[in-house]
Amino acid sequence: MISFNLIRELVKTVFIILSVSFWRLFSCDVRAQAVVPTPAMLQEEMITIADSVGPEEKTDAKDLMDVLGQMKRKSKTTQKVKETAPPKILYSMVPAVGYTLSTGVVGLLSANAAFYLSDTATTNISSVNTSFNYSQYNQITIPVLANIWTKDNGYNFVVDWRYFKYPQDTYGLGGHSSIANADRIDYSHVRLHQTVLKKVAGAFYLGAGYQLDYRWKIRQGGSNEDVTSYGLTHKSVSSGLVGTVLYDSRKNSINPEVGLYANARYRTNLTVLGSNTNWQSLVLEFRKYINFPRGSRNTLAFWDFNWLTLAGKPPYLDLPSTSWDPSNNTGRGYIQGRFRSPNMLYFESEYRFALTQNGLIGGVVFGNAQSFSNWPDKKFNKVAPGAGLGIRIKINKTSRTNIAVDYGFGAGGSRGLFVNLGEVF
Repeated sequence: MISFNLIRELVKTVFIILSVSFWRLFSCDVRAQAVVPTPAMLQEEMITIADSVGPEEKTDAKDLMDVLGQMKRKSKTTQKVKETAPPKILYSMVPAVGYTLSTGVVGLLSANAAFYLSDTATTNISSVNTSFNYSQYNQITIPVLANIWTKDNGYNFVVDWRYFKYPQDTYGLGGHSSIANADRIDYSHVRLHQTVLKKVAGAFYLGAGYQLDYRWKIRQGGSNEDVTSYGLTHKSVSSGLVGTVLYDSRKNSINPEVGLYANARYRTNLTVLGSNTNWQSLVLEFRKYINFPRGSRNTLAFWDFNWLTLAGKPPYLDLPSTSWDPSNNTGRGYIQGRFRSPNMLYFESEYRFALTQNGLIGGVVFGNAQSFSNWPDKKFNKVAPGAGLGIRIKINKTSRTNIAVDYGFGAGGSRGLFVNLGEVF
């Protein structure tokens, strides 16, 4: 049963987010700005505004800014608005808040710039984002993320640079690890990931890149047996080349209604490039979106994410782990880092539906399952299920961006509140 304290926490979180949105309305023209991401959205692959009109862009569609704007205009005389050409670069800088189980409440100052490198209708919007994030648990994250599209989407340059000062608990290896064996690990981390993708045909891309993960001042607070047995050094370097195959037919990556996203990423870390050891990994990711019932504002979505170690021995903190995927969104219902091992299998399904005719308020129900190989025998023999429900509040009907507030349940009494700007996948 959901307790009164949980309901109070949920209401308080929504109030904080709505307060920030209200502040944005009266301090800047949000219609002339790119979406400002919270930590969770910054971890979602960059903004791609829809290039076709969907069900949620009908004339009766409303978002939070429409509602607050109507309140603002009630005491004013109706005036004819002079149309002006939009600026070539849309930018914003605002404070915001977020929340996750592993960080608690997060405060951040976020800056965003969005622009087109070409005026052709088939070119996606490019964006550069950065922020300073400080959490309730003294964690610091500073990301610099860029997603640049050249004319007619011929090339896509993706940059993911981040600095972490990130104390966090780990629980051991495999699906049988226990929450009672929590062991605090503190460390600093620099991530430098960059990839160049070239369009081959239609929505099909091939790409290559370089990825560096450098951690230092790694300190273990306890004596978890799995951590000690696997090995945890005071410093680790993973440096390698990446090959990518991508198919993406989605029109809007923030809140897709239809389309398919399929991505295979192979990474080979090499000592000749500075890596501590030679090791290889493969990520296979698939996302499918179905407008159901057809013509409605509802979406049935599926997400399959498989993160595998092919050879070698990655550093402990580079191992596949719950909510350490690039978007940090796997495993709603569990704390980040709850499960970890050399191999991870994950599947999630979500049904998104409108609660109001104008699309302002929506809801979701979701279910997921994650399985981690044992160590050192590499067998999969345990599945950790998760499920939950949530609400959606539309803050931008053009990009269909929602405030997402979810409550998730996991096995063994695991549960928690999850807040994002934008959909989870």
